[in-house]
Amino acid sequence: MHPNPAFRQEPTFMNLAMCRKRGFGVLCMNADPAPLISHIPFFLDEAGEVAELHLVRSNPIARAVVELEEPTPAVIIVNGPDGYVSPDWYDTPDQVPTWNYVAVHLRGVLEPMEGGLMREHLDRLSAHFEGRLAPKPMWATSKMSEDTLERMMRQILPFRFKVQQVDGTFKLNQNKSDEARAGAAEQIKQSPIGHEVETLSALMTGGVPSIDKGSPLTYI
Repeated sequence: MHPNPAFRQEPTFMNLAMCRKRGFGVLCMNADPAPLISHIPFFLDEAGEVAELHLVRSNPIARAVVELEEPTPAVIIVNGPDGYVSPDWYDTPDQVPTWNYVAVHLRGVLEPMEGGLMREHLDRLSAHFEGRLAPKPMWATSKMSEDTLERMMRQILPFRFKVQQVDGTFKLNQNKSDEARAGAAEQIKQSPIGHEVETLSALMTGGVPSIDKGSPLTYI
């Protein structure tokens, strides 16, 4: 996380809302000789306390957690929009290039879920994303043949990630003047260097959205 407190003023519920809506991140845990990393979809509960996910049985993280037979410290990294900022865009002298971005780190412990909860987990996870595709009818595991579903579920393991700490960075040029930030925001939405640059520009222009607890994020 960026050390500048100007970029870390968002309330916890806002960071959690971004993670919940994204639903995809990078799962990391310590290991020897190097950290283990996996890219995973997940379902974060409304309280922001527990995330559900699953891993292929052969995944090194899955094997390590199962072998330890105890909750294992881990981190889920969730990235939002990002983009390069040219110093020319501020229209003020003596500036340097930077990169604006949104990112949240969920720190906690990872533990296996009971195998009998696998189908329930898969339906919760798919419903989380399928619900956004309305009016398309929602897909569910009930649409699969039982033999195929059972064969698939034997290949994966469900896990529960208990959130213990939430750290977020919304680096949006808050340390610049309103005029400089607006100028950079106007240019960044045209930039080919970044990810979701129009969303990033909107966040820079409006600042961090002021929302009530439980309300959806305006831009993310």
